[in-house]
Amino acid sequence: MSALAAVAGRTVVVTGANGALGQEVVRRLVADGARVAAVSRGDLAQEISSLPGVTGYRADLADRAATAEAARRIVADHGGVDGLAHLVGGWRGGVAIDEADPADWEFLESGLIRSLQNVTQALYPALVASDAARVTVISSVSVAKPTAKNAMYASAKAAAEAWTLALADAFDGTAAAATVLRVMALLTPRMKADAPERKFPRYTPIVDVADRIAGLWDVPAEEANGAVVSLVPTPEGSGS
Repeated sequence: MSALAAVAGRTVVVTGANGALGQEVVRRLVADGARVAAVSRGDLAQEISSLPGVTGYRADLADRAATAEAARRIVADHGGVDGLAHLVGGWRGGVAIDEADPADWEFLESGLIRSLQNVTQALYPALVASDAARVTVISSVSVAKPTAKNAMYASAKAAAEAWTLALADAFDGTAAAATVLRVMALLTPRMKADAPERKFPRYTPIVDVADRIAGLWDVPAEEANGAVVSLVPTPEGSGS
């Protein structure tokens, strides 16, 4: 972490800010000198609300009007936006494909797809006006290899990826970039503390995800834009 990081002095919107990953990303961005507009459905967690440079905003991002109003206030408060880390998550699955509940799709579509569409559309003018905007979403390796028991989840993640790559196409020729980061599963410090003997193979520590997100501003737009990056750790000695 360095005060000279390219993200220093920039305003970054972090959605899903109350989650374990959201809080880690907020802390990392603040440590690198960024201003953070932290968006959550409820009151912002005290652990991050008290950090310097963090402003909290409440909004249900599945609600288009509420999202537009939150975006308007963020841009007005900060004079612009230089990035979006869309970390709203959710999972449903683990059942046979013929037993999947349609209500699970409604949950996933609202949380993983509609929220992304609403917030990127609302912030789009501010993002393209920035001299170095970066947008990222957390996706899943299941998009590349869906399984029958996670059909709805993989489909929702695939749709979110498609929207992000379409956004990258819209960014083409500008200073903005949209990047997809894929994981298999996230590893939090709490998970490690609760199961210290467990190895958690192929789980990605949330600190590593935060590092990659903060580092997006160090990567040229033409390199970051449209990239789909796997953050899944490879086994030691695998050579891959």
